Amino acid sequence: MDFNLAVFQEPRGVMRIVQFIFSICAFATITGYTGFIQSDCQNTLTKHTFVYPFEVIIQANISTNCSLNIVGDFSSDAKFFVTTGVLAMLYSLAIMVVYTKLDKMYKSDAKIPLIDFVITVIFAVLWLSSSAAWANGLTGLKTDTTVVSNKNNCAHCNLSTSSYSTLNISVIFGFLNFFLWASDLWFLYKETSWFQGNQRQTGDGV
Repeated sequence: MDFNLAVFQEPRGVMRIVQFIFSICAFATITGYTGFIQSDCQNTLTKHTFVYPFEVIIQANISTNCSLNIVGDFSSDAKFFVTTGVLAMLYSLAIMVVYTKLDKMYKSDAKIPLIDFVITVIFAVLWLSSSAAWANGLTGLKTDTTVVSNKNNCAHCNLSTSSYSTLNISVIFGFLNFFLWASDLWFLYKETSWFQGNQRQTGDGV
């Protein structure tokens, strides 16, 4: 069966490539992140790490009268975001195969473009909701893991927290993916029988 690579010269094909790449970027920035809280007390350096899915439990006695007790579960928001990213990546890959190998069927069967359009609507909603949820979860994660020496009776210790820039970027990728999937709807709508039917009615009216 021949491949129709000409579809990647069309907006719908180009958008799927971009969506595939940015979906990977979104969930990879979370799953590859390792955060830490580091304490330097009386020349003793200790590091406590936390990773995806961010079920943070750090309970440790750093020194006399100095302890860390940080408990926070942000896994549901993180998993929602990553699941959306993985599913979006897989769908982008699958629909690109349909575009290239089953292009004639895509154009001849009115149901396939409609299904593609509806699924894209669903993913746009998922990206918006999961990005908002993860942005809220990230705010909570920052609040719980940003430690202050005096608050923890550790005035004699130097406490520091890892940078959250990678996770901030993941939120940006999330909302960018929403924009990409939402903007793709116009190009997909033009492939559906709804648009083509309206075009025929307009032509008949003229």
